[in-house]
Amino acid sequence: MRKAALPFFLFLLAAGCAGLGSETVEVHRTGPDDLLKLRSGPGLGFGIIVGLPDGTRLNRYDCVTEVGQRWCEVSLVRSPGLRGYVSADYLRPL
Repeated sequence: MRKAALPFFLFLLAAGCAGLGSETVEVHRTGPDDLLKLRSGPGLGFGIIVGLPDGTRLNRYDCVTEVGQRWCEVSLVRSPGLRGYVSADYLRPL
């Protein structure tokens, strides 16, 4: 029974790692005089790194739900070293 469980576990592990890449998205619907806040963690309690205007292109990685809000880890396409979390409500795929 142990031999059968191990391959199934490895299959689940490989399937879970399949989505480790990124998807290109853009900031959408922040409003003409507003910016989407890139935060140091997934939630309003984390510090603001920078504000992002509509149209900013981002690499989106994994998303998590915290207190009913979906947050995605992102990096700027033009500056991949700048990485943090934004609300998924303001992202759209390209």
